[in-house]
Formats: sequence, structure tokens, C-alpha cells
Amino acid sequence: MSALEWYAHKSLGDGIFWIQERFYESGNRANIWLVRGSEQDVVIDTGLGLRSLPEYLYSSGLLQDRGAKEDAPRRPLLAVATHVHFDHSGGLYQFDQVAVHHAEAEALARGDNFETVTWLSDSEVVRAPSPGWRARQFRVQAVQPTLVLQDGDVLNLGDRQLTVMHMPGHSRGSICLHDKDRKVLFSGDVVYDGSLIDWLPYSRISDYVGTCERLIELVDRGLVEKVLPGHFNTFGAERLFRLASNYISKAGICHKVSTFAMRSLASLALRVTNSRTSP
Repeated sequence: MSALEWYAHKSLGDGIFWIQERFYESGNRANIWLVRGSEQDVVIDTGLGLRSLPEYLYSSGLLQDRGAKEDAPRRPLLAVATHVHFDHSGGLYQFDQVAVHHAEAEALARGDNFETVTWLSDSEVVRAPSPGWRARQFRVQAVQPTLVLQDGDVLNLGDRQLTVMHMPGHSRGSICLHDKDRKVLFSGDVVYDGSLIDWLPYSRISDYVGTCERLIELVDRGLVEKVLPGHFNTFGAERLFRLASNYISKAGICHKVSTFAMRSLASLALRVTNSRTSP
């Protein structure tokens, strides 16, 4: 299957494009965001990487300026992982320039499929990307980041800047990217319009509460009007406030006890799954 078949995209305007993997039908299917700048382009998350995402970006025309000469130099392209979970980081190995938060840089560099929580089944991939492909073969490949991010770093795209916000809780290296001028927040799995997951390895409820408090502050200060999340649909500031507030209100003792049990089971299952060797 070609990259043009595997992916699909939609323009949101203002140089932002939403991309998805058409034949990965799962609640884990991540949103991939392309943000075009005047001097640099950024891909935010890369999906599973079962087909070439860079090939799709260029062959579909997403990264070809209209009227540009064929021999014109390409703008730099940076792939940023909002965190290293498999559904977001699987395609990072396809890019020359890769950025990830400091807290997860080592896990990515060693291809740690426990920390990437790799968990994929044949039933979720409704059309095989290549003949004979099986989910048990899938692993997040080791990638040496070319840029290690910290809270407060700014990615300069020329006509727009994306500020890195370290927002742990879902994972220890989770980040949001904030376009302050346009009041747009690329939130990864920090927040999306669904039940927030805090029971995976390296999830931490106390960190998540602090992260949700930062999200509420963004809303209160009028700094976010639109959220482009790692899963599901986009939403606005009012919904962001409600999601963050609801998480804080439910993060009590009972939630912590049940989460501890779920994390233990998830960790055991992931260790068993990722100890298997692929044929």
C-alpha cells in the first residue's frame, strides 16, 4: 500500500493540516498535525509509521508551495513528539530532525517499548500496509533525538512560534505546543475530549493535577481559544476548562487506589507483550 493510500488529510486553514492513518481503526489512532511556517515546517506526532509520512507530505503536495520551482530548496521539517507512546511516535524514525521532551529522550533513543506502551492488534489495522504484515511485528524504533526540549523552549517557524509546555501526568514527558499569537494549543494526550488516561507506566496523578491547573490558567487568562488534541475532535476554551476541572475534582483517594490497580495490570501486560520476540 502506498503512503497516499494510507494517510488522509484535511486543511484547517492558516497553515494547519489534520492528518490521520485511514486504515488504523482504533481509539488509539492519533491525530497528526502539520503546521506550515515561512521558514520551517513542523509535524506534531507521527502515528504508527507503517507507511512513510514524509513521502505522503511531499507527494500529496502539503509541503510543496504553489508556483515554487522544482529545484527550490525545501524548508526544514521538524517532527515533534508530544510524548513517546507508540501511537504518536511510531513514525519518528522516518524524519531527519526529531524533537522530544528531555524526560523521554532516553526512552526514545533506546527504543523502549515498555515506556512507549506498545500495544497493537491485527484487528485494529483493517488493511495491511504491506503483504504479510502482522501487528506482533510492530515496535517503536529507536531514534536519537536531534532536539531535546524543555519547558519554555520556543520553536521558531518564521511567521509563527510554538512554545513548549511540559505537562506531565499522562506520561512523564508529555508536552503541549502553544501558539500564543493565534491562541491555539496542540495538546497531544495531555487533554482531549474523552476520559483522560492516568494509569499507564510513568503516569502520575499528582503531576496531572498540576498540569490541569496550568490548563485552567491558560483559559482564565484568555490565552487559548482552540485546542487541537492528540485524539478525537478539536474543541474550544470552555470545553478545555471543563475537562481540566473535572479531572481535578475526581482525583481523590478512591481514584488513586483504582488507578494504582489499573497501572499494575497495564504494566504487567505490557511487560509480557513486549518481552516477546518478533518472528
